[in-house]
Amino acid sequence: MWWKSAKIYELYIDKFAGDIRGLISHLDYFPALGVDTLHLLPFYPSPMVDDGYDVIDYRAVRTELGTLDDFKELLSAAHKRGLRIIADFAINHTSREHPWFMEARASTSSPRRAYYLWSKTGEEFPQADNPFPDMKPRNWIYNSDTDDYYFATYYPGQPDLNWDNEQVVEAMLGHMEFWAGLGVDGFRLDAVPHLIKREGTTCVGLPETHAILKGIRARISKKYPEVVLLAEAHQSVPLIKSYFGQGDECHMAYHFPLMEALWIAAMDGSSERVAQVLADSAGIPASCQWATFVRNHDEVSLNTLPAADRERLVKWLDPEHRYPFRKGQTTSVRTATALKGDRKKILELYESLYRAPGAPVMYYGDELGMQNSHALGYMLDTRRHVRGPFDWEEAQQQMEDPESLWSAVSAIIKAKP
Repeated sequence: MWWKSAKIYELYIDKFAGDIRGLISHLDYFPALGVDTLHLLPFYPSPMVDDGYDVIDYRAVRTELGTLDDFKELLSAAHKRGLRIIADFAINHTSREHPWFMEARASTSSPRRAYYLWSKTGEEFPQADNPFPDMKPRNWIYNSDTDDYYFATYYPGQPDLNWDNEQVVEAMLGHMEFWAGLGVDGFRLDAVPHLIKREGTTCVGLPETHAILKGIRARISKKYPEVVLLAEAHQSVPLIKSYFGQGDECHMAYHFPLMEALWIAAMDGSSERVAQVLADSAGIPASCQWATFVRNHDEVSLNTLPAADRERLVKWLDPEHRYPFRKGQTTSVRTATALKGDRKKILELYESLYRAPGAPVMYYGDELGMQNSHALGYMLDTRRHVRGPFDWEEAQQQMEDPESLWSAVSAIIKAKP
């Protein structure tokens, strides 16, 4: 169970190394830093409405990143160095430009219609969460070709799949088996709570979704027992625990409540909330593990904090309100931006992260103290400010300096058992 002690590094191939061959040339960086698992953010062909989470082909690589043969070489080179590869997998939705949806939107008689969710009125699921209120007022999007609406939890360009359809289940499982067959060591399951929708509910984390996950786990584990499933589900600790099932759903789950608690501790100087969250987090199946983190490629998601704490933390993280997300309910800031480059505070935060039980995740560039990027100017989707290019010149300088932030962070990572 390699995932029990994994030390993960999350990166965009293009932002980190230009392309796949560039990433291959930089693989020695990871053991030097002390990490042993790479979480590759979406690398599939995509119109990039949502930085790759809008997929048009689940069995290929974006042309600008390289070829499938390049990816196979990456897997081989990584494995030779003892590095595991987790591929991000957009399981809840496709791109609006995916061939399935192009067929479905063109005609109500298309057999692909049943791959998505449609409505004549757009009034169903009124309680469903809308995670992107900055991008759309509601989840039903008008389709002029057939004079009706399709359901999209995230961007309008990301129509949700109909996971009640067995053909969808089989097709998506086939895609996962394709990558597992090439040697991918795991999948981060994006937006996994949203798979099944039901009237009268928030359409989040329904029992039918957990049934789907049990089926995926059984199928993947039978053929590829070492392939890990990592759930992205920002809910309370008890609800996130449900994604482990009885050890028969996901092997891992991101620990969002611990992330929130670590930031509260950084703000208030008290670890009381951290201790409580860790106590509540015990008792997961022996084969499962938390994926712990303080930052990732998204906004600082704060779904489970009480409103007063959330408002206080957002103001502390982004006092000038430069990077609002979800109508200002949260913000998009890198660690060093939030902590104003304060080396002592940055290291204290990472010491807390790597001291906690779990498999810790480092977001690319945070080990250098990378700050928010403004290369593209103001953007409605402020998450793009935390997705700037990795600075290899800075990295080389810090790697050669035993007193640098990189060296101190590397020592913290390597000290974790």
